[in-house]
Amino acid sequence: MADNDTGRLVWFDLMTSDPDAAVGFYHDVTGWNTVVWDGGGEPYTMWTVGETPIGGVMTTPAEAAAAGAPPSWLGYVGTNDVDSTARRIEQLGGSILKSATDIPTVGRFAVCADPQGAVFAIFQPEEQMPGHDGEPKLGEFSWHELVTTDADAAVSFYSELFGWTEMDRFDMGPMGIYHLYGRNGRQLGGMFTKTADMPMPPMWLEYVLVEDVNKGAETVKAGGGQVVVGPMEVPGGDFIVQCMDPQGAMFALHSRPKK
Repeated sequence: MADNDTGRLVWFDLMTSDPDAAVGFYHDVTGWNTVVWDGGGEPYTMWTVGETPIGGVMTTPAEAAAAGAPPSWLGYVGTNDVDSTARRIEQLGGSILKSATDIPTVGRFAVCADPQGAVFAIFQPEEQMPGHDGEPKLGEFSWHELVTTDADAAVSFYSELFGWTEMDRFDMGPMGIYHLYGRNGRQLGGMFTKTADMPMPPMWLEYVLVEDVNKGAETVKAGGGQVVVGPMEVPGGDFIVQCMDPQGAMFALHSRPKK
């Protein structure tokens, strides 16, 4: 893999109960298209922005479904050595949910949880991943938010693991401190400690950049999804809306101010 893939969020999988329905829903909401990859095993449907793959969609694995895992998004972080990174995760108090596994001709991955329980994946590609380190384009994932039980500990964990740095802090009043983190001088997202009235477990929430979150919210509702929070303006002048797709996976939309 290329060195600049280390610590970069390189891929996003949706694991769901109805992949066919999800394809139609997200196409309407985000403009994504799909292409089927057949690497000699089970066919796999990839999301694309233009011609660039950004992730995929699949039926929730049987073992995860049996354990009660809801439909959800899973973000993959690049590493140049999955096995050593997995060992480091355990040394730092995290856990390995699916041990390092090869995808022939593609790479090697593992599914992990941080010390507070938020799930993510690590990926060692055989070649440089699609995408880039610059500002996200329409349809790309533009913000990566961690809702956790101990944001200070999470900042320390991911900094030690991937070299992400805390770039700023924002006081949200009764909701506490929002930790802005980044990589190579560019903000990637935020982390915050959830309040007592937030019932979800620690989780990553992925934001997609769209032209207009208000239109996006209406499309979500028209497609059978739910708007959970927003639309609303956030510090800096951007706009967000947090949503749930028809199968129950949480995601969010993000738009920039009109010029």
